[in-house]
Amino acid sequence: MKIEILDSNHNLPLLVEPNTERESSNLDNLFSWYRDNSELVENKLHKHGAILFRGFSVNTILAFETFVKSVSGNLMDYVDGNSPRTKLATGIYTSTEYPDEYSISLHNELSYSSQWPDLLYFCCVTAPKEGGETPIADSRQILKSLNPKLVEKFTLKQVKYIRNLHSGNGMGVSWQDSFKTSDKSLVEAHNRKAGINFEWKKDGGLRLSQIRPAIAIHPHTGEQVWFNQAEQFHPSSLPKNIYEAMMFYFEGNEEELPQYACFGDNTPIEASMLDEIREATCQQTVVFTWQEGDVLVIDNMLVCHGRRSFVGSRKILVSMSH
Repeated sequence: MKIEILDSNHNLPLLVEPNTERESSNLDNLFSWYRDNSELVENKLHKHGAILFRGFSVNTILAFETFVKSVSGNLMDYVDGNSPRTKLATGIYTSTEYPDEYSISLHNELSYSSQWPDLLYFCCVTAPKEGGETPIADSRQILKSLNPKLVEKFTLKQVKYIRNLHSGNGMGVSWQDSFKTSDKSLVEAHNRKAGINFEWKKDGGLRLSQIRPAIAIHPHTGEQVWFNQAEQFHPSSLPKNIYEAMMFYFEGNEEELPQYACFGDNTPIEASMLDEIREATCQQTVVFTWQEGDVLVIDNMLVCHGRRSFVGSRKILVSMSH
């Protein structure tokens, strides 16, 4: 294998490619190398946070499913998720079905939850004609670059996440889509286990709220990481015209927004702090152009990810594991 850093200005992602053209057509070559070098892959993931496997032609649902199941035996279902996506096979989903024209800000998957995936696997089946990149950034470096006073405030107050999930008609995802069931008792059991406060609304919708830490410690490296979705849950992350319209409509009643973030003591998060978080994330962001057959493996605690807007057909698959 040929191994190098893709972006010389940052420490990620690590790029792994076959040495010869003959090897690129042999999917088993990647599967066997990954399994035989699992300790190396784990060490490199802890160092760089993300590895991009390129040139192995993992460009079908079946090939991707074979890959993730051969390297991980603990695939997760996407339950309690906040993004619209379709299940294509066991543990295999579309990465997101958020409208093409909008970007999704960088985040660590399910960091608002008490249970999140350790690893994320992305696969490019169809590369978009323009845009559609999956930007990534090192959450360790984001934390280090933030103002210590901001970090202290987030550490002390934590983050409160509020979600209002409709019952089939409204903005955002429905509670049935989020929890992959229409059985309210199953939803309630999940929420109790996960420590999520919940309330069934008169219109059939579901309000969820939970207070979570803003910073986490990686269980293997012992490093502190910026690990929250305060910036993404706050409506100011939306395009300006949508944000202004929503704030006008929900003025004084922000907790009725489809999703909202404030501090754990219910005080609002200052706009200047959200701007600083966005700027720090932007400074650490690495963007690469998807190529058909690419597989990107991310340590979900060490690296956050997003999605750029795009033109044309785009098919990026995702799988998650413990």
